[in-house]
Amino acid sequence: MISDTQKTISVVGHTAIDGLFDVGNIAGLNESSPIIDYKEFYGGGAANIAAAIGILGGKCQLISPVGADFTSSGYEEHLTSVGVDLSLLYRFDNEKTAKAFVFTDKEHNQCSYFYWGASAKLKELEPPSVDFVHLATADPVFNSKIAKIAKFVSFDPGQDLVTYSTEHLTSILENTNILFTNRHEIKRVSEMTGLSFEQLQEMIDTIVVTYDAQGSRIFISGEEHVIPVVPVTALDPTGAGDAYRAGFLLAYTRGYSLETCGKIGATVASFAVQSIGCQTDLPTWEKMERRFEEHFSKLD
Repeated sequence: MISDTQKTISVVGHTAIDGLFDVGNIAGLNESSPIIDYKEFYGGGAANIAAAIGILGGKCQLISPVGADFTSSGYEEHLTSVGVDLSLLYRFDNEKTAKAFVFTDKEHNQCSYFYWGASAKLKELEPPSVDFVHLATADPVFNSKIAKIAKFVSFDPGQDLVTYSTEHLTSILENTNILFTNRHEIKRVSEMTGLSFEQLQEMIDTIVVTYDAQGSRIFISGEEHVIPVVPVTALDPTGAGDAYRAGFLLAYTRGYSLETCGKIGATVASFAVQSIGCQTDLPTWEKMERRFEEHFSKLD
């Protein structure tokens, strides 16, 4: 079903360098915990999604602010090598690229800190005109602006949901075609907007809610599709949601049913969790298709 004229997916949000820490336990206030291991990887929600789409063979462009270390770190060369269009990047030579510090314990509980760096400049910028856009975690002001001018909007507020005002969140939701959240975020979206889940369904065409090891559910027009996870030995949950969104959105632009989009998303996510780092072991479309057919059915 892959078209010769593929739609370009524009992805808005953070490009970051991830510091991943394995710890004995998540420390509480005024407590310390030993760090068992520490590694650095390429990350940032928007860049993770763009890289996954590129490796899958899709057309994507990254709309993100980056600092001077974007090139020196090798990140620019990496994204170019996997086919991501970087022509819409905002480059700030006097800033640092955003950085994430993620602490994960043995039970896969996480605590994260995020340094915005160049990403803090987003709220001052005017967005480009785009067709199909996915709004990953990013500045709410910028996301609100681009949601109003894009032809099709996919929205994932993610952990940045706490930075949104009710006004900006509602403004984006009113222009959203697909909303991605996890089970905690959808409750907060309802609380912040004063809208029940049923009212959100009336406003938004498609709502996708992830439930960790319980898989995901896709809600559209009163229907609910339950999507199971693809079981693998998970080493790192970081980046699973980004991989899921990349697979889902690329499948969506290629005309697959919503249920199949969810299963493709789950399949791509299964690769992300079996290695340390968000972009370490992302699959090509052919590699994804083989695993998809092992767990579901033939992908037409």
